[in-house]
Amino acid sequence: MDAQPPVDVWFLLLPGSLILDWAGPAEALRIANAQLAQRGKPPRYRLRFIGPQAQPASSVGVPIAGVEPLPAALPAPSWLVLVGQPGDRLDLQTPAARAALAWLARLRPDSATLRIVTICAGAVLAGQAGLLRGRRATTHHQHLEELRACGAGCEVVGNRVFVIDGPLASSAGITTGIDLALHLIAQDCGPALAAEVAQTMVVALRRGPQDPELSPFIAWRHHIHPVLHRVQDAVGAEPQAPWTVPRMAEVGHTSARHLTRLFITHAGIAPLQYLQRIRLAVAQAALGAGRSVTQAAELAGFSSDTQLRRAWHRHHLAGTPSRVALLQN
Repeated sequence: MDAQPPVDVWFLLLPGSLILDWAGPAEALRIANAQLAQRGKPPRYRLRFIGPQAQPASSVGVPIAGVEPLPAALPAPSWLVLVGQPGDRLDLQTPAARAALAWLARLRPDSATLRIVTICAGAVLAGQAGLLRGRRATTHHQHLEELRACGAGCEVVGNRVFVIDGPLASSAGITTGIDLALHLIAQDCGPALAAEVAQTMVVALRRGPQDPELSPFIAWRHHIHPVLHRVQDAVGAEPQAPWTVPRMAEVGHTSARHLTRLFITHAGIAPLQYLQRIRLAVAQAALGAGRSVTQAAELAGFSSDTQLRRAWHRHHLAGTPSRVALLQN
């Protein structure tokens, strides 16, 4: 990841923009940079705040200072974050909204260069600018009909935390923007880093509406034992590595037998069971991102599709790997 250029993340702020819509995801990205710095790695995300006004009022009335003008172009790679406003409908007739729409209409989203991220009624803004055509998208339940009625040319999906469709990532709003940010961090920097961000924010790491409320990356980490944390960090960073209990014990600078006792006593799970749950979580994330069953198995460290399917069945996960892959394609 060190060789990759940083991602410019542009938050488009209009007067009245909902603070939590943009501040929550921005904090998640800031914390991701901080976690990377602790590992001796450069920041991955450069946060930028842009809009037609230099000092727009926020949703709670406090003005936001230092907002940059709308740029002539967005460099690659960029993420553009569009957020909602208070009320049941967006007011797109204001001079600021019209200026933003004219600027948005010139953009051409592409998975490799420009990703559009919408939070709450930000999807309506994107729809009015013609950025959702041919895509699947969601928004806050109060704005679903507004999005359908605006002629956005997209398939509107209700009752979803977030929806990913190519370069478009849309969420239902408010706290689901944090869910979406964690998902994007997991895709971009790995699930272990996303789990660390979630722990720092004291939120449940959840990659989608079908996933369990508590991710395996944090479910067995409610302890303070440094040896276990060191081993769990290593497994989470490279779940596809050929892990064995002796190899985990080497990372923890202890014996295999003692490590097993530590896992059971402090984490409540055996080392290889923990490894399998982490690999299943990685496979689920890969399937949710559109990977095939074979690709998901390889990325997660399973020796074959069959081994992934057996582990999936053993842990009573919903559906099947093939069904999850089908739903995402």
